[in-house]
Amino acid sequence: MSGQVRVSTLVGRTLAKLGVGHVFGVVGSGNFDVTGTLMAQGVPFTAARHEGGAATMADAYGRMSGKVGVVTTHQGCGLSNAITGVGEAAKSRTPMIVLTADTQAAAIRSNFKIDQDGLARSVGAVAERIHSPATAVADTVRAYRTAVNERRTVVLSLPLDVQSGTAEDEVGAVVVPQPLKVRPDAVAIEQLVALIAAAERPVFVAGRGGRGAREEILALARHAGALVATSAVASGLFNGDSHNLGISGGFSSPLTAELISGADLIVGWGCALNMWTMRHGRLISAGTTVVQIDVEDSALGANRPIALGVLGDSALTAADALEALRGKQPEPAEKYRTEANALAIRERSRWRDVDTEDLSTEASIDPRVLTRELDTLLPAERIVSVDSGNFMGYPSQYLAVPDEYGFCFTQAFQAIGLGLYTAIGAAAAQPGRLPVLGAGDGGFLMGISELETAVRMKLPLVCIVYNDAAYGAEVHHFASGHSEQDLSSVVFPDTDIAAIARGFGAEGVTVRTVADLAAVEPWLAAYRAGTQTKPLVIDAKIASDGGSWWLAEAFQGH
Repeated sequence: MSGQVRVSTLVGRTLAKLGVGHVFGVVGSGNFDVTGTLMAQGVPFTAARHEGGAATMADAYGRMSGKVGVVTTHQGCGLSNAITGVGEAAKSRTPMIVLTADTQAAAIRSNFKIDQDGLARSVGAVAERIHSPATAVADTVRAYRTAVNERRTVVLSLPLDVQSGTAEDEVGAVVVPQPLKVRPDAVAIEQLVALIAAAERPVFVAGRGGRGAREEILALARHAGALVATSAVASGLFNGDSHNLGISGGFSSPLTAELISGADLIVGWGCALNMWTMRHGRLISAGTTVVQIDVEDSALGANRPIALGVLGDSALTAADALEALRGKQPEPAEKYRTEANALAIRERSRWRDVDTEDLSTEASIDPRVLTRELDTLLPAERIVSVDSGNFMGYPSQYLAVPDEYGFCFTQAFQAIGLGLYTAIGAAAAQPGRLPVLGAGDGGFLMGISELETAVRMKLPLVCIVYNDAAYGAEVHHFASGHSEQDLSSVVFPDTDIAAIARGFGAEGVTVRTVADLAAVEPWLAAYRAGTQTKPLVIDAKIASDGGSWWLAEAFQGH
């Protein structure tokens, strides 16, 4: 007999044995024991200041590490505090465990009593729970397996009466089979290859489902004569390829948009081809054939009509297609991969290489100039996280990243205020890289409590705050064509965010001109020397851009 242990201990040990990577949370009485068990088992724990922050930290950690992140919360209000971050993870199909206490079944008048299962399902998460001491291990394994094998965010509820019970210690026998990759049907491969062979200007667009398939997709693209691009969440995947267009969609440079619009075949690899990636369909020209590859049948054609849907893993599909294409066409075709296109892509595919009017004034800096300068100043080995708002195209397109694990984009729920949380979670996943955050003043102030978390972690994090003293997206949207519109609800007095940052224990600098960026150098010198232990907040007073170039695209989806 291995002995009896508390159910809360059993659940924590089981998750540790399964290999969860990091726990983020706010600990209360309901989740104290299970969190302590995870820590005792060697799983790193980060104490957040708000459950909403903890949830997005766990989400970002999972995206950037390839391991399962865990957020742990108190029953009722702890879970409800976390729910926006849980919704973001669920909509992004992040494998994540929300480990939350729950009230006893009999405690119907408890102040903490809510329908936790219903709340989880309402934002797209999977509701699971520990049903009894006897099923605790099986329930935990089922939740983990659902998260990993089905790429779902799982809310695992631990009722207080159940978690205080005891059960036989069965953790040593825990095994979760690795998910099998879906190999595409041979007929579907024949149809895909026929379309690729017939195309003259093919473009491959990879999404999050294409991560891990870089070499296979590139090998097929080079043989097929295809240009490659990514959705925002897979930015950096094809870095180094001579015919990499960068991000497809609202953030696309004029050249990238032109070349994608010129395609006669667009193939999405684990990519939703939604309104963001395809600019509400305007990047797909009349007569262009659209193909989608995905591991889920429900995703195929979900956002727009397609000529062919292939059910299969992106890497296996690309490898099988390349083999079949070589049978039809032994030598690589040039098609869209011309030297002229390679030169144009090298010179004009990134926004930082596109000439734009400098909108800077004596008191404010053009956000494009600001971000271009910081791209040069900051170390190249970085991980960029982006909040939501009018500014978001600047860090997304002007700050280069080394690969697909250098860009974290928590935007599926379109909630502002997640950026700082994202940056902390991403930093935990990639500790060898400089974490860089791009945020607006509204979103940064919304989540600023977690700046103390970054300070406590001694995290050398660069926060670029694009400060226009407003919710800029709403200002530009509602002011457009409405000269008498009252904007007082979305415009604020100027806030000294640098001073607030210093109050948290971070370093803070105010930037109004390029010359002001000299204040960043001492911080960077300490970072390069390996002695920097404070976050840096750059309070950039930005000039109005009249509504960023991608904003008109974005609001069409509202």
